[in-house]
Amino acid sequence: METKLTFLLLGAGSRGTMFAKILAEDYAPGTLVAVAEPNPESRQKIAEMHNIPVELQFETWEQALSQPKLADVVVNTTMDRHHVDSAVAAFGLGYHMLLEKPMASTLADCVKIADAAKKAGTIASVCHSLRYNDVYAAVREVLRSGRIGDIVSVDQLEAVEHIHQSHSFVRGNWGNEGRSAFMLLAKSCHDIDILFDLVHDDCVRVNSFGSLSFFRKENAPAGAPLRCLDGCPAEPECPYHAMKVYGTPGKGWGQSVGLTMTGDLLTQALQSGPYGKCVFQTDNDVVDHQVVSMEFKKGQTVTFTMTAFTPFGGRRIRIHGTKGYLEAATETRIVEVHEFWGEKKHEVIEVPAREGGHGGADPLVMRTLIEAIESDNPSLVTTNLENSLMSHKIVFASEQSRREGRVVFLNELAQS
Repeated sequence: METKLTFLLLGAGSRGTMFAKILAEDYAPGTLVAVAEPNPESRQKIAEMHNIPVELQFETWEQALSQPKLADVVVNTTMDRHHVDSAVAAFGLGYHMLLEKPMASTLADCVKIADAAKKAGTIASVCHSLRYNDVYAAVREVLRSGRIGDIVSVDQLEAVEHIHQSHSFVRGNWGNEGRSAFMLLAKSCHDIDILFDLVHDDCVRVNSFGSLSFFRKENAPAGAPLRCLDGCPAEPECPYHAMKVYGTPGKGWGQSVGLTMTGDLLTQALQSGPYGKCVFQTDNDVVDHQVVSMEFKKGQTVTFTMTAFTPFGGRRIRIHGTKGYLEAATETRIVEVHEFWGEKKHEVIEVPAREGGHGGADPLVMRTLIEAIESDNPSLVTTNLENSLMSHKIVFASEQSRREGRVVFLNELAQS
């Protein structure tokens, strides 16, 4: 594929690096013309990938956006708390944007971003990758065809997977709300977004329950030190021991945070860095399980469950319609449809595998945005800021419900 568009990357963490690779491999090295990243090693990796000159390598997003416009499109994969300021500044300079989810850490800031984009008149896409996942595309096609009638109820499971939880949401950048955001926003806002998209109606009210149940100090094994490598007696049985998670060269969660070293260097990193801490004795405070119940305008009921406690990752969905039933799983890429009426058909749809993150959806996020910009057709982007703002509102209402212990109506939420 080819594009004449140029890109500026803000934030070269795991997601930013992934989009840089998509640009290099699916389009061409050099498509990304500037990068801003505090970590010098990560910044250098991107610079080498795209042959970016030193004068276009910045330590902070503020430095990059203090320059005259450097590219056509900003890929904004800064930390969640920086989204609002960086996005508003970039729109003010006239950039198009690919904005990592969540939009921002508060509903008011989400509105600021949407308003800034509208004022700029540029095209923006939020990385709600599930809308571009082929499994969900197949589910959407069945629903829109009317084969299972009107939606009555929907159940979705997000299996975070226990090691993923320990890496990202206990030891990692998203384990503490003060550093990032609450779990439903940081991890599951695109689950709520795809449910909103599939039901294709307005959500009226929500109720939510959840807590941090397991990754707590009182659940630490007897005699466990603050760091795994300081002689933990539970090492033989604990699946979260740091060397088990990060000690395999070339694979595993360590690759996403730069723990690619071996031997003494890896040991030193785990003895001093956050990824060597005992998962029961960190400063994490986000929930490790949560349930959201939603009621939509026509009476459709939807439940969403996020849990850390699975041996697999992915999503599983069940949709109950007036004329049929559908279930699907992103990890098996199978959609199964049962029709109750007429010929009472039963179909198993095997969705072909696609390369790339989120089941091949991440490259499609980028491709769709490029096509929308090049054709000046914003309607190609279904994950636009307006749609994303509506699904984010459900997320904020759900978290309010969990904290306040009550049903929250969507019309209660002020957007600014």
